[in-house]
Amino acid sequence: MPTLDSIKGTVEILDKYRFNFQKRFGQNFLIDAHILDKIVTGADVNENDCVLEIGPGIGTMTQYLAERARHVIAVEIDKALIPILGDTLSSYDNVTVINDDILKVDINALVKEYNDSKPIKVVANLPYYITTPIIMGLFEADVPIDSITIMIQKEVADRMQVGPGTKDYGALSLAVQFYSKPEVIAYVSPDCFIPKPNVGSAVIRLKRYAKAPVDVNNKDFMFKLVRAAFNQRRKTLVNSIGNAGIGISKEKILEALNQMELNESIRGEKLSLEEFARLSNILEG
Repeated sequence: MPTLDSIKGTVEILDKYRFNFQKRFGQNFLIDAHILDKIVTGADVNENDCVLEIGPGIGTMTQYLAERARHVIAVEIDKALIPILGDTLSSYDNVTVINDDILKVDINALVKEYNDSKPIKVVANLPYYITTPIIMGLFEADVPIDSITIMIQKEVADRMQVGPGTKDYGALSLAVQFYSKPEVIAYVSPDCFIPKPNVGSAVIRLKRYAKAPVDVNNKDFMFKLVRAAFNQRRKTLVNSIGNAGIGISKEKILEALNQMELNESIRGEKLSLEEFARLSNILEG
């Protein structure tokens, strides 16, 4: 049974190993049993699943995952936490702990070894500074993933699920929505962590699409357009893309916008994912 889902349990293990929090790793450990259960339930973890947990910390959520999953692969970058994980997870024979940087791990190789290359579920309490590189790394590497359920900064979760015309809409919104269906499961108070973060958090589930929701001939080219549009989001699409140095003339952009019956002064923040896909197909053609 889980033993770390409280201040008392967490403090005891931290004191036992004289652990010092590392700000560079963005360490904030969950101490709320209700939220932990919400994460694992929201991720729909069952006895057939192989779960990749990123940043297990002292093993609090790992214990919850191990109670429900067939196997858990826990990747932890901080070597000071490895002996603690050896202690807190000693009663679970279905957990593999790996001391490495998730951005350097060959996740496809892990999926092949532990799940016969079938889709895994990813669960994580992510350091805020590295949220986007991890999520996009998982999607763009074509790792077989069923879903990603993560604790992240509330404002980042909000950006992932909003649509065009809102102030939070941007390149991250479009990228996440191209690969997955985002759904916020819970909002989490700073009081649910030790130490307390300075901002509110949210748990969001990204259910991976089997097929992209839009027809685009070249997704890499489309995301070049998206990045160009939002790098200078106050400028019109004609100017932001035309000045981005990606070989698209302003005249060609104007022609494409006219073909799409869009105003020549439109900005990128007004275009939906479908419209970016169509613009990409026209400009590439």
